[in-house]
Amino acid sequence: MTEQSTRVTALELSTTEKTRPLRVITYAGAILAFLIGSGFATGQEILQYFTSYGFWGIFGTGLLVLVLMTYVAIEFFAVGQAKKFDKPSRIFHYYCGKYLGTFFDYFSILFVFLSFTVMVAGAGALVEEHYGMSKFVGGIGLALVVGLSVWFGLKSLVDVIGKIGPLIAVIAVALGIAGIFLNNGGGLAEGAALLPTLEIKQASNNWFMAGLSYVGFCMLWLAAFLTALGKTARSKKEAVAGGGVGAIVFSIVCIIVALGLLANIADVAGTEIPMLVLANNLSPILAGIISVMILAGIYTTAVPLLWTVSSRFFEDKTPGYKYFTIALAVLGTVIGLALPFSDMVNLVYVINGYVGILLLVLMIVKTVTRVARRTPLEG
Repeated sequence: MTEQSTRVTALELSTTEKTRPLRVITYAGAILAFLIGSGFATGQEILQYFTSYGFWGIFGTGLLVLVLMTYVAIEFFAVGQAKKFDKPSRIFHYYCGKYLGTFFDYFSILFVFLSFTVMVAGAGALVEEHYGMSKFVGGIGLALVVGLSVWFGLKSLVDVIGKIGPLIAVIAVALGIAGIFLNNGGGLAEGAALLPTLEIKQASNNWFMAGLSYVGFCMLWLAAFLTALGKTARSKKEAVAGGGVGAIVFSIVCIIVALGLLANIADVAGTEIPMLVLANNLSPILAGIISVMILAGIYTTAVPLLWTVSSRFFEDKTPGYKYFTIALAVLGTVIGLALPFSDMVNLVYVINGYVGILLLVLMIVKTVTRVARRTPLEG
């Protein structure tokens, strides 16, 4: 086949490709569900990466995250759709080569496990702060339920409750907007003025590096997941649309929630679960409902995190897989309850975020090289 006929065939195929809107929404929802774990759902993640830097942090970090997350999501989706790797982890070798790719492959597994420990810490903090019970009740309870879910493979239950991810995003936006306009303090201007006088953990020394770190740790979560998801897309257009919509919506949600927290900074500073403070300011009953939703969001993120690590080393549902799962759940509980939740977010996410920045740089180099050489993105 000549080069000209190849181009004609590709053109004909591209004109017949149809992007399924429902599928695009499903892909976008999957990104939201995956990213909304204990850090986001509780508001602690948004507080440290966005709100703590004031308006510059909210809009500067927000814009940086929007641009880079959109690029990352689209790139992972598109490469996954085109290459159809036998293992999703091959995405690291595609961008980083054999040796660095192997490093990122195993490092991402370590980060996924550490992220599970953050989920345990988040559940413990929520139970302690909202229900007045020991954090050990929440942390051990979550680890037990998650461990059993992964042990027995309760996929149907996870699929049902997993729909709560996009719902939490909608409620988070509503709480953010309510926090901006129905706050007990002086609003955004007074919150920004008060911010320098408060001691709030920050992800970095400046908002720009915080934004890069935020994208970095999200990438380590999303790489294999979006690559596998992209493999199911019917066309490149569908993959690009799904990745783009999901990343853009998530970034906008982050900005709105960050503004809501800033408007109520006097109330949320020093708390482990800022989102519950916003909810409680509106209604204690609403706070109770949202606390259950946050726990559900933590659970639906914790299950795939634990499963990812176990299935990486043992075949699904084998004896080794089951016992390794329980061992990981126990170890994750011990680590997750050793430090306060806010410290866990600041330690695990930030350190891994900086490693993720290296992956981001290598991705951009690979993309620029591919475009400059006009190399087609086919399998």
